[in-house]
Amino acid sequence: MPTNAQSPAALPSAELPPVLTRGQARAALVRADDLGEAWEPTRGAATWRDELLKATAGRSDCRRLLDVLYTEDLFGTGAATAPRATAALDDVDGGAQLHYRVTSYRAADLDRTLAWLGTLPDTCGRFAARDAHGTTRDVRVAGLPLPEAGDARRGLRVTVGGAAPDDGADTRADAEADEAGTGGGSLTVDLVAVRVGDDAISLTNGTLGAPADDATRTAVEVGTDRLTEARRQGRAQV
Repeated sequence: MPTNAQSPAALPSAELPPVLTRGQARAALVRADDLGEAWEPTRGAATWRDELLKATAGRSDCRRLLDVLYTEDLFGTGAATAPRATAALDDVDGGAQLHYRVTSYRAADLDRTLAWLGTLPDTCGRFAARDAHGTTRDVRVAGLPLPEAGDARRGLRVTVGGAAPDDGADTRADAEADEAGTGGGSLTVDLVAVRVGDDAISLTNGTLGAPADDATRTAVEVGTDRLTEARRQGRAQV
């Protein structure tokens, strides 16, 4: 049976490598001042999270991708894959929201998830998703070039299009979506994961406007450097 689409949490358990302490993981997080003056700690979940990401699709890989974007549980939901530290930041000028996690797990299982992400531009390059209002939306998935960071890395850019005008969606639901500012526009989300040894960073950077490539790249570069340093300090303390 192929394993590239399995969640690491569903795989046979084995002895896990030593994990970062929570203090070390927090030290590896990106901060608002890393990204620029417009960024600050989040004020709460963006309205487009429920409006556009709480959706389903027919193909299992595409459905899993939507689940990952909504829940941000990229590496699984078990205790072994629980994030060690998280950060949420808002771009108050551009409306973007960046969520960032540090996770410790087996390198081989982290790589399995990265390999699965790499298949998605082919298996889910374009598909239809049905959101919480029953509205059909056009979703496109493409690879996202990343800096040479960490031991392995993978990035995707996912675009969730506006509602099709003739899909038969309920007009009241469409009106509610328009009021929330999501009905006719599109959402772009960068989904990125970088492995450093047996630890990984994962992030989403989403916006209803033009995506800020520099924020995603900066988070990858700064975050990978901090995670590498946190791992070095952790080994020095052993």
